[in-house]
Amino acid sequence: MRLWLWVLCCVFAASAHAQGNAALALDLREEVQQIPVTVTSSSGAEVSGPLTLTMYRPQGDGPFPLVVMSHGRAIAERRAQQGRQRYEPLARYLVSKGFAVFVPTRLGYGDTFGQFDPESAGSCAALRVESMAMAASEQVLAAVAYARSLPWVDASRWMAMGQSVGGLATLAVAWRQPPGLVAAINFSGGTGGNPELRPGNPCSPQVAEALWRSKAAASRVPMLWLYWANDLYWGAEWPQRWARAWQEGGGALEFHQLGAVGADGHAGLSIDMGQWVPLVESYLARAGFTQPGMIGRPPASDYAALDDLEKLPAGRAGRALYQRRFLAAQLPRAFAIGPDGVTGWASGDWAMGRALGFCQSTRGVKCKLYAVDDEVVWAP
Repeated sequence: MRLWLWVLCCVFAASAHAQGNAALALDLREEVQQIPVTVTSSSGAEVSGPLTLTMYRPQGDGPFPLVVMSHGRAIAERRAQQGRQRYEPLARYLVSKGFAVFVPTRLGYGDTFGQFDPESAGSCAALRVESMAMAASEQVLAAVAYARSLPWVDASRWMAMGQSVGGLATLAVAWRQPPGLVAAINFSGGTGGNPELRPGNPCSPQVAEALWRSKAAASRVPMLWLYWANDLYWGAEWPQRWARAWQEGGGALEFHQLGAVGADGHAGLSIDMGQWVPLVESYLARAGFTQPGMIGRPPASDYAALDDLEKLPAGRAGRALYQRRFLAAQLPRAFAIGPDGVTGWASGDWAMGRALGFCQSTRGVKCKLYAVDDEVVWAP
């Protein structure tokens, strides 16, 4: 494989982000819209096409403050499979905090893959980081402009958020000073990584370092940056250097490099919610968003013993799922039940939230936790 194919491989972490054929999450009022956009590509040419917006919102009429979440970028061979970007677990957390959430699938991804590539950034030795960031950020601003036409969105208070190349786009949004922006979060942002050929040693990282030092003072919002120590795209050192450059350039920044997680910490947004959610909760509270989004663990109840299937208020299929999957799963784990016996379960990171999400999403119903770890918490 030629090296240039890897230059822009700031892959969005975890396959769950892109589920182009997934059923809509009815409980999150998920819907999909396309809007026309025109952006200046990194080569200087104007590119026009449909920007696909995946939108989530809480129950009620709103208007709800807005979050625009920007996705990352896979290597060329895998980019065709990225599909429509969803970030459903993240959206569940944000909707629970009262946000409307927009996830744009930018030009060159999803349905428009192969037609044009406005974020192409050149060779490994000479990355065009600024033009790439500007092309991506222009589409974030287009999503916000569309949001201003919707009665259920309060775009006078909105937040930019992004992962990998989406984090790069989020920094560009911040230095462009768009009206209404009150917060910005960068998850593992950057470009030029290659976890297979150059693990922890990205292409031309000094280009991003210099750019961020030069642009930081233009940002009017204090940012939150979250990276992981075992990020195979950037390694441990470059995120620290990038953060220092932003601060030295005059940008307000809260920076955290979290401990190693999984095989590649670049996926921390998806696989380490238990670590980053409390940091985001604190940051957003300081920005004025105080509605809690963390899921509290209910106390143990005396409803039933953990392995008492007869008392489980679910049908035969739900009981089989509980017995064969949930009881056999390692901790942490959670099992949720909704009306008419609908169920969902999950283990691992953010198990309670994902169990509720699996239970609620297809039918749009409200579910409750039945068991968490080794305790029944169900209260009829």
